[in-house]
Amino acid sequence: MRVNKKYSCLPAEEKGIHIINIRAIEDIGYDQHESTLLNSLSKNPDADCKYGLYFRDGKRKVDYILVYHYKKSSAGRTLTRRSQHNDAGARSTKQDPLPGKSLQMEMGESEPHADCHEDDKRFRREEYEGNLVEAGLELEHDEDTKIHGVGFVKIHAPWNVLCREAEFLKLKMPTKKMYQINQTHGLLKKINSVIQKITEPIQPKVAEHKPQTVKRLSYPFSREKQHFISLLLLLQVYEILKRTTCTKAKYSMGITSLLANGVYSAAYPLHDLLCEEWASYGVFYKYQPIDLVRKYFGEKIGLYFAWLGVYTQMLIPASIVGIIVFLYGCATVDENIPSMEMCDERNNITMCPLCDRTCSYWKMSSACATARASHLFDNPATVFFSVFMALWAATFMEHWKRKQMRLNYRWDLTGFEEEEAHPRAEYEAKVLEKSLRKEHKHKEKHRYFPEEAANKWRQRVKTVMAGVKLTDKEKLTWKDRFPAYLTNFVGIIFMVGLTFAIVFGVIIYRISTAAALAISATPSGRSSVRVTVTATAVIINLVVIIFLDEVYGCIARWLTQIEVPKTDKNFEERLIFKAFLLKFVNAYTPIFYVAFFKGRFVGRPGDYVYIFHSFRMEECAPGGCLMELCIQLSIIMLGKQLIQNNLFEIGIPKMKKFIRYMKLKRRRSLDHEEHMKKKQRYEVDYNLEPFSGLTPEYMEMIIQFGFVTLFVASFPLAPLFALLNNIIEIRLDAKKFVTELRRPVAVRAKDIGIWYNILRGIGKLAVIINAFVISFTSDFIPRLVYLYMYSENGTMHGFVNHTLSSFNVSDFQAGTAPNDPMELGYEVQICRYSLE
Repeated sequence: MRVNKKYSCLPAEEKGIHIINIRAIEDIGYDQHESTLLNSLSKNPDADCKYGLYFRDGKRKVDYILVYHYKKSSAGRTLTRRSQHNDAGARSTKQDPLPGKSLQMEMGESEPHADCHEDDKRFRREEYEGNLVEAGLELEHDEDTKIHGVGFVKIHAPWNVLCREAEFLKLKMPTKKMYQINQTHGLLKKINSVIQKITEPIQPKVAEHKPQTVKRLSYPFSREKQHFISLLLLLQVYEILKRTTCTKAKYSMGITSLLANGVYSAAYPLHDLLCEEWASYGVFYKYQPIDLVRKYFGEKIGLYFAWLGVYTQMLIPASIVGIIVFLYGCATVDENIPSMEMCDERNNITMCPLCDRTCSYWKMSSACATARASHLFDNPATVFFSVFMALWAATFMEHWKRKQMRLNYRWDLTGFEEEEAHPRAEYEAKVLEKSLRKEHKHKEKHRYFPEEAANKWRQRVKTVMAGVKLTDKEKLTWKDRFPAYLTNFVGIIFMVGLTFAIVFGVIIYRISTAAALAISATPSGRSSVRVTVTATAVIINLVVIIFLDEVYGCIARWLTQIEVPKTDKNFEERLIFKAFLLKFVNAYTPIFYVAFFKGRFVGRPGDYVYIFHSFRMEECAPGGCLMELCIQLSIIMLGKQLIQNNLFEIGIPKMKKFIRYMKLKRRRSLDHEEHMKKKQRYEVDYNLEPFSGLTPEYMEMIIQFGFVTLFVASFPLAPLFALLNNIIEIRLDAKKFVTELRRPVAVRAKDIGIWYNILRGIGKLAVIINAFVISFTSDFIPRLVYLYMYSENGTMHGFVNHTLSSFNVSDFQAGTAPNDPMELGYEVQICRYSLE
């Protein structure tokens, strides 16, 4: 077998290592049941039943798939290509140096010559696949599939290649040496035994979730020590694909560049497991098999599901306390003196009109229902709950840090440090463009050509891929990125301004609709004006928020792309920052308005504040704005969770899958032979949605975390609804990752990255906002002040009258008095209005 020297990290005499007999693995202390997910080395006796998981020999498992499109003439639809690259095939590369080349030449003699663009792609594929063979990988082509015009390259990494990569990446492997952990004695041991028996029904029935009493020592892999065994993560194959260069055709580098240029349309590992103990709604009450998830998807995705599980568990005590606070409000509503005074018609309190001319005077007792409902969420227990949730947020963050450290220890990540990642294909292309442009400016006429710069750049690419860093001249400076930075700044300011403008438009809608409904001739219509306006305005806000969330997500990605970040990590962090900023403003701006601005700039009768000299600023209800804040928060939170987080996650992938299925079905009807073929596993996975990262999953949970903590003083039931949503969300995400998305590349990570800092920021902001809600939105402090400073008998009797001012109706400005001053049946001389 030919081995590419630039990928080898061992002396020449070690390159010819033979493939180790897998049957001997058990003899050196390897437990077969612990790697049921990733054991890609032994022959599966049921391989014939699992179409596409193995090469045609049924022995070598498919570790990775490359997909490409090709043009197929109508006369040659039945002409297909299946060429293998096993050991023998690799040894005969002198006669057929590139996969499938001889057959393509035969096709070329009977078909018209393909266009230059297709030839260029085919040329790059051939060169890249040839380099993969030199790197030690084994390839097998398949264009004889049910998907018309799509070819697949199956990749298998032999054991010696995996050993080389494990050594190159310095992966830590478990050894035969073990030591005891969780050593407990006496009473503590008995308590742990009792807890394990109690929680046994909610534990997943997988071997990896059993309590660990021993731990294997880990050490960087070395082929000189054959007693080390690797889990052989798919990361190793992906690293080879990224490092393998393709520089002869248009300066492409690695699989990322080939995917970006359309040479390959997709690259993914295959699904080989549907976890019944995880990706099923029927096991919603069980713990997640996190170790199993980590082995299948890698540490980064494993940490996401571990974090989501911890967050969901921590919502249980918060939900219980929230329910107790709500029940306390229900139990004491009939004893609340202010609401009883508002509902007492004998007080005969006449309130000033809510709008000019069309609105008339009204009785405070008509707002009895709103006042009683406000007490459910605005009571002394609410203050306690706000303090509790502030402590809860801090406890959650510390609990997650502890859990994360335990996972790092268990997954051998304690000494893991991220190496400098490969530059993104877009970044390399931008640097190349800069280099060529610079060389072009200094060339001598008729003596220096851009091709010379291209040759220099090809040589530079080889040195970069060999591990040499780019020089400062070959990097993008702030001057190169200044136009992108300026576009980002202007774009974000514009989007934030757009959000404020939409909220302002909803305010105008509320004011104008309230005035229009007040003209209604029926008394029932007038009594329901406030409820109708509030409900419709919140629904409008919800629709706008859901729509703008999708728009802002696309805009944030575009703004990040034009910045051209160097690495995938930089790209992800910048994307997260922009998307979170825009979506945070979008989701919380209507709630901030109701909590801190509504009713603050109304003015007073005879001197009201107007918008555009026509619309009078809206007021809070007699019971305060807290009830409306509760309605706003609950509808937006529940609406986003139900529509955006659940229906969209289920509906959109299934709709896309159905569209692809219909297109494929239409193609099959044109070709009977393709319709009769058996569908391979890699064809099934190709029809799945590509994995686009964890940003959408984290984002929806972070926004929910904000709803649970920021304004929880106005809605104590928020943790309960978040808990119910997350119980479904965990299984929904699991099912989506296993059945709706292509299997992502396993990525190692020791923490959740920038999301932890965002969570900490929200937790600190929650303390400030809840304090402001209690101080300015709630009546808690005004009631305490009245009780201890103004009450004559030490009770809350007279509080409502204390908060109202009197206005002589003769002082109305011209044209602002009610058109029907006798609507209540008597002449009003003094009306009351609330002091803000």
